[in-house]
Amino acid sequence: MRRPAAPVTQAGVNAKITFPCDYSLKVVGDAAEDFAASVCQVVIRHAPDLDATKLEVVDSRNGRFQSVRITIRATGEQQLNQLFLDLKATGRVHMVV
Repeated sequence: MRRPAAPVTQAGVNAKITFPCDYSLKVVGDAAEDFAASVCQVVIRHAPDLDATKLEVVDSRNGRFQSVRITIRATGEQQLNQLFLDLKATGRVHMVV
């Protein structure tokens, strides 16, 4: 699972993310009827203003995996780090990008 990384500028210097900002996540796990709901339960704890009607669920080509694409209003690096840890702790998430 990757951590939120600081973007790299053309000069090669790390640029910080300016918070608050809209932050897109793609959460990948094994396909299941309740995978998206499980992801939403975790995300809502960290971003209570989440609009779950705007999430997008995409099945992999062979149907083995699902990705949940969602955008939250990120308030800080600590929020993102804890969100990533909590998603991983479900045991259902393979990666977050």
